Amino acid sequence: MIGVHQPENRRRGWLFISARWLAAILVLGILLHFLPLHLLSAAIQRVPLTRFIIILIGYLLAHIVGVVKWRMVVNAAGAQLDYPTSAQCYAGGLFATLFLPSIIGGDVVRLAVGLRRSPNPAAVLAGNVADRFLDMSAQAGLVLLGILLLPGSVPVALRNQARHAVYVLAGVAAIAIALLGLLYRPLLRGRSVRFRRRLGRLRFALRSVSRRPHVLVFGWVLGTAIQSTFLTLTALLAISCGLFLPLRDWFFAWPLAKVAALLPLTQGGIGVREAALVGLLSPFGAAPHLVFAAGLVWEGVIILGGILAGITAFLLGRREATLERL
Repeated sequence: MIGVHQPENRRRGWLFISARWLAAILVLGILLHFLPLHLLSAAIQRVPLTRFIIILIGYLLAHIVGVVKWRMVVNAAGAQLDYPTSAQCYAGGLFATLFLPSIIGGDVVRLAVGLRRSPNPAAVLAGNVADRFLDMSAQAGLVLLGILLLPGSVPVALRNQARHAVYVLAGVAAIAIALLGLLYRPLLRGRSVRFRRRLGRLRFALRSVSRRPHVLVFGWVLGTAIQSTFLTLTALLAISCGLFLPLRDWFFAWPLAKVAALLPLTQGGIGVREAALVGLLSPFGAAPHLVFAAGLVWEGVIILGGILAGITAFLLGRREATLERL
């Protein structure tokens, strides 16, 4: 019966990703309809190829730091993964976020490799959850920093919206934790011994991470540094497009646009991120077509980086398969 359902599930997965790509194209099309195409094209053409390549290299180097962070956190939970395996997990997840049909992005691919290679699969799952929490905390920290950097120049309505976004994120996290505590025992009732043992291993792995606060703090610092690097690279691309804004404006708008892109509306947040940036930077006097041009070039960096990550994951997988045969 499982084999019968697999083709159907695969077909639904590809229909899902197709719908998300169509949604991304629709959002981009709406933006293109309302913006002057000749000015947008001229802004994109201002970006030198050398600048684009340098930005791409910086993007990839930041993700190399991301590999180190992810491995550090999952190994703190007891995963015992080496660098090549961690790089394959991370790169595969980066590629899957853009190109593969998955509701929760690249975590499926990232975990699939890690669970198979680690002697303690529960630690991989727990470490990945902790790493995601650190990434969300880094994003929330950048949003708060942006609000603090612009207390007077941000329009009151926009500042209130940003503050409400932070409150919503904190509220959702608190509700999720409360529900987990309340439903923990009812969910366990009637479960098999095997399921309880697996859950026990997961709890032990989560406790292993929580007992190493220095790892969590350093992981949060690395996550903040990575996101700040992406923000700075986007601002540099915007300068090449002809958009000159203080960096503090980007610290306010970019993290909020990244949070908006987390909504599962389009594949990889494409279109949603650009629309959010246009809306958030326009009150600061930024020309919408220049913001959109910078966003499109940045999407090019993300897509090309995702393709290179997929090639890297494939080559690392072939390398591991060759070593296993020897």
